[in-house]
Amino acid sequence: MDRSKVGELMVITGNSHPELADLIAKRLGIKVGAASIYHKTNRETMVDIADSVRGKDVYIIQTGTKDVNNNIMELLIMAYACKTSSARSIVGVIPYLPYSKQCKMRKRGCIVSKLVAKMMCRSGLNHLITMDLHQKEIQGFFDCPVDNLRASPFLLQYIQESIPDFRNAVIVARDPGSAKKATSYAERLRLGIAVIHGEQKEAESDMVDGRHSPPTLRSRTMDAARGMPVMTAKEKPPINVVGDVGGRIAIMVDDMIDDVRSFVAAAEVLKERGAYKIYVMATHGLLSSDAPRLIEDSPIDEVVVTNTIPHEIQKMQCHKIKTVDISVLLAEAIRRIHNKESMSYLFRNVTLED
Repeated sequence: MDRSKVGELMVITGNSHPELADLIAKRLGIKVGAASIYHKTNRETMVDIADSVRGKDVYIIQTGTKDVNNNIMELLIMAYACKTSSARSIVGVIPYLPYSKQCKMRKRGCIVSKLVAKMMCRSGLNHLITMDLHQKEIQGFFDCPVDNLRASPFLLQYIQESIPDFRNAVIVARDPGSAKKATSYAERLRLGIAVIHGEQKEAESDMVDGRHSPPTLRSRTMDAARGMPVMTAKEKPPINVVGDVGGRIAIMVDDMIDDVRSFVAAAEVLKERGAYKIYVMATHGLLSSDAPRLIEDSPIDEVVVTNTIPHEIQKMQCHKIKTVDISVLLAEAIRRIHNKESMSYLFRNVTLED
């Protein structure tokens, strides 16, 4: 990095992932700024930034974890504190964007990810760096530029270097919705593809959103709905694998792995179809609840995730969980934005679909 501009750059972090912030700062050749974030006895979040941010480009590193609501409030308060302290620019580095799965209207609810985006922009953030959004369209919810980085090159490199005989592998889409992502991996590795159809877990697209529910009360004066066709209820077929996995290594790919029950169910089916090794690749490893135990007792041989989310406790509970470090990508993104360089280099030859 240009040493003349280092003094204008400042990296601070919340409580969500300080280890990742340290890795990024080390790669940038700087130290993490002095800022303490703590909670009072009444659970209110307090932020104290010890270093001056006046006229500086501040990069706030905060990701989404199981303590998601505190993560968001810490980020908002830190951004607002920098804004009111005359920081020149405030960039949020959020590897895993909280509430990104709630990006569609459901029944009488709301699109929560849009609400989160509005709050972040109003708090003072004027740029965002994130990674593998659940849906790329989420970028449109923000009133500021969003750089959606890709972790796929790191996972592809892991497959090529750490999976023996990966040429005998097949990329597996856990459901038809992730077939496009699996196809992109397969094309880059020159491998075949298989798709699991009829998964037992209800897909997001099949959830009831209220649009087909009939009115509870009939009008006394008219019945305008008379003659309308009745919507036929969906019925999932028995779980099946489209593609040959017999005697092959099965590699399931997805953007995140949280509740692992569906992955375990898919792995059991793949094992029955003759796959002799099963890997799961995902960018974000939330691994909630009893995920480590379920993975340990399952036919899955390895779960490979990046360090966008801390999961050291889960790794101690399950030896099958492996981590890929992506701090170099986030550090390079910060360096390029700070030096006003093009970001296209980071996306070169990386066009994987979400």
